[in-house]
Amino acid sequence: MIDAVRMSCPSSGETGRACNLFESSVHDDRGGPEPGTSARPHFRGGWLAGLLMALFGVTSAAQAADYTMTIAHLYPDDLTNNETAPALKHFEQLVETATGGAVQVEVFGNGALGGEVEAAQQARAGKTIQSVMLGSGTQASFYRNYEMITAPFLFPDYRTAWAFFDSAWFAEFMKPMVAESGLRYLGTLDDGGGFVAFANNKRLIKTVEDLKGMRIRVEENQAHMTIMRALGAAPTPLPWGELQTGLATGLVDGHFHAPGVNDIFKLYDVTDYTTWSGHVYNTITWSVSEAWFKDLPRDYQEIIVASAREAVAMAHGIATQITVVGWVNSCEKFKECHVLSDAEKMRMRDIAQPIYRDWLVEEFGPKAKLFDDMRAEIDRIHQSQRQANLERYLD
Repeated sequence: MIDAVRMSCPSSGETGRACNLFESSVHDDRGGPEPGTSARPHFRGGWLAGLLMALFGVTSAAQAADYTMTIAHLYPDDLTNNETAPALKHFEQLVETATGGAVQVEVFGNGALGGEVEAAQQARAGKTIQSVMLGSGTQASFYRNYEMITAPFLFPDYRTAWAFFDSAWFAEFMKPMVAESGLRYLGTLDDGGGFVAFANNKRLIKTVEDLKGMRIRVEENQAHMTIMRALGAAPTPLPWGELQTGLATGLVDGHFHAPGVNDIFKLYDVTDYTTWSGHVYNTITWSVSEAWFKDLPRDYQEIIVASAREAVAMAHGIATQITVVGWVNSCEKFKECHVLSDAEKMRMRDIAQPIYRDWLVEEFGPKAKLFDDMRAEIDRIHQSQRQANLERYLD
């Protein structure tokens, strides 16, 4: 999971808009709002506007933008090695076309606008940042119930996970986030491919016993710490930006991320062994400032929601491709790779889930029943899909 740390990047805003040269030159010279705010640009002379249009190819639709939706995330702006960048590029096109340019979408990747926590705090007000993508750990810090999504072995497969995150049940589960954080839920992406893989420098993990005593890097996430302790490992909180150094120096023995993340950030350079365990399903939660969203005309709100849903669906497919490629590359570049057997997954699940459930009761009290309801809904979805498979393609 990529957590709340700024990633290195080229100059901010290089997302297909020539680094916002036109907007920043006008605003900075006039002492007006900073680039990326929702204010409408102003000009003092028609000749200047005409000159700038000629120089920078600014269209009349861009001039007419009534609202700016600045979206911040940590993944690279590269459209080929992660699901976030291409999904947001598609969202940008859909929204700007459907609104006739009245809503302008600006996407800033690579942590260009700050770490996750910083960006989410700014998105609450909706002034400089209007939308943000958050990893599981940071998301739980802004909406406590989300810790339940980090439960061990929650999903049996991708289709069940996607159907659950796109379900009416989960939409209702996320609605209280508005009151708690000032952020409105738009959708869930699969962080680097969803199901995680261990990577470490000690030994190849084939059984739960292989984890005993291993120092596994985690976020500042009590749920993940509880899971690692249950499996016999020693959870070691460490910021994302310090992971490679921590692995190289032996501060930690290993970590877990989806295979796509291991490949994107070349974590095979600092670890020898990887096991695709799938014990946690990492996610990226996409939300928008409620304060900013409420000020939009109703038809623009509908366009943003519909466009986000299509972008999320597209991201699911991209994420699985990245996962497959990431795993193939992992098996070529790590010293050894291993896919955890179904029998061993069940062993780990049976060990970790009761301990995790006890932790939930301690942390959430009666609200822990929500977790039981969630597991029942996930099981219902899985069984429904299984029955549909039999009826449509076998019976």
